[in-house]
Amino acid sequence: MRIELISVGHKLPGWAEEGTQEYLKRLPAGCPVRLTEIPAAPRGKNVDIDRVKTMEAERIERAIPKGARVILFDERGRDRDTRQWAASLGDWLVEGRDVALVIGGPDGVAKSLRQRADETWRLSALTLPHPLVRVLVAEQLYRAWSLHQNHPYHRE
Repeated sequence: MRIELISVGHKLPGWAEEGTQEYLKRLPAGCPVRLTEIPAAPRGKNVDIDRVKTMEAERIERAIPKGARVILFDERGRDRDTRQWAASLGDWLVEGRDVALVIGGPDGVAKSLRQRADETWRLSALTLPHPLVRVLVAEQLYRAWSLHQNHPYHRE
């Protein structure tokens, strides 16, 4: 089982890169996570946002490992607490199937990608800056792993 963290955007602020890498490097070899950055489609005045989302969705689709379970992060998704993340991670480890965690672009994702997802999770009712989402997902993965392993990182 491998986790593919697929995120639209590259050349993020240094704090976002450092934060993401800090949590991903804490994960053990038994819970491998690979970050795949998808270049955002060009945006500008009079851009067709639906076309932008379609272009990004096509790039994301190419990055999803064949046969992987796809978890999409979207504001319309289901709320998941830390224990539910840990339970899902445990299920993934037992199942052995690759998992793709998908963070779309700043304008959201195309309908086709939303339909392709096996599950859609919401990180917060708040609107979050795009770079922070990547750090938050990496931290929650590490927290879920630590909870699953009875590691003292997570406290209640």
